[in-house]
Amino acid sequence: MIIHYITIIKPKIIFGNILSIIGGFFMASKESINYNLLTNTIIGVSLIIASNCVINNIIDRNIDALMERTKHRTLAKKLITLQNAGIYAIILLIVGYIILFYTTNLKVIYLTIISSIIYVGMYSLLTKKQSMHSTLIGSIAGATPPVIGYCAVTNNIDVGALILSIILISWQIPHFYSLAISRIKDYKTASIPIFPLKKGIKSTKRHMIFYITTFMINIIILTFNQYMSYIFLLGMEVISGIWLYVTFLGDSKTKNNNHYVTNWANKIFAMSIIIIILFNVGIVIDTTILQQT
Repeated sequence: MIIHYITIIKPKIIFGNILSIIGGFFMASKESINYNLLTNTIIGVSLIIASNCVINNIIDRNIDALMERTKHRTLAKKLITLQNAGIYAIILLIVGYIILFYTTNLKVIYLTIISSIIYVGMYSLLTKKQSMHSTLIGSIAGATPPVIGYCAVTNNIDVGALILSIILISWQIPHFYSLAISRIKDYKTASIPIFPLKKGIKSTKRHMIFYITTFMINIIILTFNQYMSYIFLLGMEVISGIWLYVTFLGDSKTKNNNHYVTNWANKIFAMSIIIIILFNVGIVIDTTILQQT
């Protein structure tokens, strides 16, 4: 029974968001790290994200049951009741906000509220089943964790916070589009109007190339604004350039070969995960070691 309450909060999503919080926190802190504040921010925000994920599972339980990738989720298989899931979500939310209220600042709380409204309300309830642009809406919510980590330190939404949010939005689009391409039959079965399904693979890949390029440009801007070192810039541009190259290669070679398209999309998806991990780990190394030498 306990495992069902763990899987319903989507631990992989929480782990990814924790990495982003840490990245934003270290970028703002430089060499002076308040580890108590970092820990409280991570715990509080993670509980709120967990609550949002439970609510998302409640909303999506019927379409999850139709999709191969999600048909084994807790609520899709009715392994716990909707009432218990709802109570669980409320408890997670309340505890998360109590922690943030007593240990962080109001900007952090405002950002988590805005993120929750966008993810649960605008994405899960309003646009996911209606609009091919739902991924873009969801990416705005997904871009808030590094900004939250940043604002926990600075108590200010400045240029650095805005650049971080653009970087995360730009990363999420190719990340989720590649997943959507590899699972396009699932989305068709569930009647979810994702961008690749509505506009086709070729148009989707052009958008992916655009967003990866935007990702790379904003890392340059981040460095030129003296938030990161040129060593960080060089490393990120090299690996992002490989990501862009593989994406572009698929755009030039892919025709009607479904097997090739799926393999290509899986490769892009895997690379996106590696890149976002390296991005956040790179921030920690750069701010604590490279910039101090």
